[in-house]
Amino acid sequence: MAITRLPSAGFSITIRIAVPADASSIGRLTTSVGEAGAIVTALDVVDSDPTHVIVDLTCDTADAGHADQVVEALSALDGVDVRKVSDRTFLLHLGGKIEVHSKVGLRTRDELSRAYTPGVARVCMAIAENPADARRLTIKRNTVAVVSDGSAVLGLGNLGPAASLPVMEGKAALFKRFGGVDAWPVVLDTQDTDEIVAIVKAIAPAYGGINLEDIAAPRCFEIEARLREALDIPVFHDDQHGTAICVLAALTNALRVVGKQLADVRVVVSGAGAAGTAIMKLLLRQGVGDIIAYDRQGALHRGLTGLNPAWQWLADNTNAENYSGDLAGAVQGADVFIGVSAPNLLTGDDIATMAKDAIVFALANPDPEVDPREARKHAAIVATGRSDQPNQINNVLAFPGVFRGMLDAHAEEFTEEMAIAAARAIADVVGEDKINPTVIVPSVFDSRVAPAVAAAVRAAAQNPAVTPPPAADPGPADLPEIAATASATP
Repeated sequence: MAITRLPSAGFSITIRIAVPADASSIGRLTTSVGEAGAIVTALDVVDSDPTHVIVDLTCDTADAGHADQVVEALSALDGVDVRKVSDRTFLLHLGGKIEVHSKVGLRTRDELSRAYTPGVARVCMAIAENPADARRLTIKRNTVAVVSDGSAVLGLGNLGPAASLPVMEGKAALFKRFGGVDAWPVVLDTQDTDEIVAIVKAIAPAYGGINLEDIAAPRCFEIEARLREALDIPVFHDDQHGTAICVLAALTNALRVVGKQLADVRVVVSGAGAAGTAIMKLLLRQGVGDIIAYDRQGALHRGLTGLNPAWQWLADNTNAENYSGDLAGAVQGADVFIGVSAPNLLTGDDIATMAKDAIVFALANPDPEVDPREARKHAAIVATGRSDQPNQINNVLAFPGVFRGMLDAHAEEFTEEMAIAAARAIADVVGEDKINPTVIVPSVFDSRVAPAVAAAVRAAAQNPAVTPPPAADPGPADLPEIAATASATP
């Protein structure tokens, strides 16, 4: 069953239109847009004369094709002259989304002499004598490199470095907005593992951490492992660990709502790439009952041949009953479905075969593995990666606070203890008195999230021997009843 895309701000357009100056003209515009399936978000009069009114009509559409349909519908109206159509997402990206600001005013000769020559030479010599001072006297203390080779950009595939740059710019903007971290995109015109490792090692002295982004599996695993071994600053592949942290946080609260324990549930994960593998490893670390990993070769099980090392590890350490069937069969009787794969893999009828009070995280973007509207007819809790749906699981809940905590702690590596601490912090921000089937994670704009995550990561970095125990709190006693009510309501 195909998913009907919903209008979203990601496909917002502004249409400049001239209409006759009569009482019904503007009403005809908004009616036409609504009948075309778009959502009007703003309408501004920009000019007028005795016979015409010029307006800017802004609306959310579902995709580029839908935007064209809206414009065609408006153009077909009598007396309407469509003069210009602006894609608001492209307008936002004109000239890029980030820039460099000096922290020093440089208003006088004295300031210039201290910030640059001759005064800067003294600072250079101090660092040469004590390299550790670089963290105190330079941008290193608060700066992260966002590194990508463009081989796995969002869900779009191998687009290369230039096409990955808008994503990396956005990532840098999010680092600053939510964590106060200065991040900079570093896109590499190579997809050779050895070259990527060598380049990142060479630029590392300027940074306090490395965020790997949109590097395809399985190369991403080797690149991260080698860089962790070589560098004395944290290396964090957000597609893996940021996603895993947010999923664990969401699942912690979802299990509280339905009154189940992680050790008792069976989880099906669709997508055994970077994100899926990290999710499964973190769940296993936390004592999950069982996991079935599903990818292009089907359910990963013992007996499959030709698997890469990452998939072989999953085949050896998951799927206790060695299930080898299809995805629809795997979810039968399962407590949890987590999708980090591709759209339209399951139907509402498939979700109906899951265990009572099922939990569905369909995170493929923009179109999830199952239509969330269909899933909600049968599952107690449904989450997606979309901002226009309840329970958005978004990595921005994790990575700004994770790096803020690591930078503040002068951490030299990222650890599983930090991941678990971060997940617990995100889950606890919601509060047991606030969680319900439609609120299992905090808003990405909740100002408490990044500081809570940073504090948890900083504590884990400073006390690495203290490992947070598996989350086992089922939550308030009445939450299972709330979930049961939600599951029974289409």
